[in-house]
Amino acid sequence: MLLPDFLAHAAARLAHETDPRLEARWLAASVLDIPLSALQTRDAPLSASEQTALQAALQRRAAGEPLGRILGVREFWGLPFRLSPDTLEPRPDSETLIRALLEHRAGLPPAPRLLDFGTGTGCLLLAALSELRDATGIGVDKSVQACQTAALNAAALGLQNRAHFLVSDWGAALSGQFYVILSNPPYIADAVIPTLDTSVRDFDPLLALSGGADGLNAYRALIPHALRLLKPGGLLLLEIGYDQADSVPALLSAALQPGRVILDYGQQPRVVCAQKSA
Repeated sequence: MLLPDFLAHAAARLAHETDPRLEARWLAASVLDIPLSALQTRDAPLSASEQTALQAALQRRAAGEPLGRILGVREFWGLPFRLSPDTLEPRPDSETLIRALLEHRAGLPPAPRLLDFGTGTGCLLLAALSELRDATGIGVDKSVQACQTAALNAAALGLQNRAHFLVSDWGAALSGQFYVILSNPPYIADAVIPTLDTSVRDFDPLLALSGGADGLNAYRALIPHALRLLKPGGLLLLEIGYDQADSVPALLSAALQPGRVILDYGQQPRVVCAQKSA
């Protein structure tokens, strides 16, 4: 089999996707370990092992596994992030947190310390550090594997000297103070999880999805830690579900005054921005 034959076959199998030809090309480039631009010049017949590997990857995608899981990497804020089974796959809506932080850039002190609760791949902390060149930060996660993945991503992005990762139940293992705390906590009500798209329900870790009976358990747990760890005047940026624009601000302490709820790319409520009283 020649590569163009596989690409045509794969595009036909993935015809229900938004851009089946591009997905076929991404699969082939990943399996063959060559750049996308090199696919058009690959004219040698595929070996038996290459055909087997390509068909296996195609079968996974056709069965509904997200492309990022198959490739092992997902882009966020224009940066590549390695995935692992213990990490949520970063999604564009979470970039709203970074946009919200950068809206406050002018008010940040020199060399601010950042904290990322539930860091996963480290995408929030590392994207923020890529923009705030004098900042440092800590990412915490309950999962050892997630922290290991985040550390690998920091090294790949050249941020290992400014980002550190710690296994912790929210802020239980932390002391000191931070000027910015970001978090994309689990906020899906448990009864809703079985109804999620298979690409989320079957491939994202349950620990990163489950918010308890009402979806608010993580906020109840992390807000007291945030209050203790935030410097006066510091910012708390929380990702929320589309229907939590009232319920999450209602959980904030009187010492954490919510600012505005910020909309994502789809014009849905996505981030609550709060500031600790000075």
